[in-house]
Amino acid sequence: MRAGIDLGGTKIEAILMDSAGAIRARTRIPTPKSYPDCLAALESALAEGERQAGARAARIGVGIPGSPSAGTGLVRNANSTWLNGRPFAQDLERALGRPVRAANDANCFALSEATDGAGAGAASVFGVILGTGCGGGVVVDGRLLQGRNGVGGEWGHNPLPWARADEHPGPACWCGKTSCLETWVSGPGLEEDHVRRGGAPRSAAEIAAADDALSRAAMAAHADRLARGLASVVNVIDPDVIVLGGGVSNAPNIAARVEALLPAYVFSDVVRTQVVRNMHGDSSGVRGAAWLWSAD
Repeated sequence: MRAGIDLGGTKIEAILMDSAGAIRARTRIPTPKSYPDCLAALESALAEGERQAGARAARIGVGIPGSPSAGTGLVRNANSTWLNGRPFAQDLERALGRPVRAANDANCFALSEATDGAGAGAASVFGVILGTGCGGGVVVDGRLLQGRNGVGGEWGHNPLPWARADEHPGPACWCGKTSCLETWVSGPGLEEDHVRRGGAPRSAAEIAAADDALSRAAMAAHADRLARGLASVVNVIDPDVIVLGGGVSNAPNIAARVEALLPAYVFSDVVRTQVVRNMHGDSSGVRGAAWLWSAD
């Protein structure tokens, strides 16, 4: 029995999962806004899951909205800012008395979908989260590739490839640079592009569902930018499957549209990479956190 915990900005979800990938218990609680309270809440969520399952988890994996630094082990780049600069995995290990592994939530998503989701059976999978931000993860032969610097899959903070005249200089990104892919293909990026075209403020879901000319144009531009961004990934790691997740991945036919556009940008005479929607939906991240241990 292994435990997976998804530490989100608004909620904590914990599961207990058996060796076959079946979820035996699930619990959700609100996320506190301070570090000590957060550790206590994680301990409480795990205890409730173990109570439901009638079993104790030997190992715990946690998906976090940031990543542990490869140099210091401290959390960095977390939008739950109370985590930044903290030895999160070590502190949680001490609180729980059991081994803990922590990874970026997009890495957990990729691992989940590669293990027993939409990318199962593929030798290499690139998992993409298109939500409030834009994250990614790389899985090869069932193993998560976090990289020497712990930033494997962080494609969202590369610039939009083959930018056009009306895309210069590009929106400012919170990371301090401009025209990062995150500023274009995330949910907020789509919403801002719709406004730039003269549309009224709308949510990404509303834009994807609308049938007016401005919304269709925004969605067409979004699919093309997403294809350009993913083509740069294909040109580097050439994955078998790209799995789309996050709220924007629910847009009608987005995976098929992007797959059809890839050949215009990939440096190859044939493009066989599949682009698919995720299988596990909102549960993918917490499942991937649990699978952080089975990868070994």
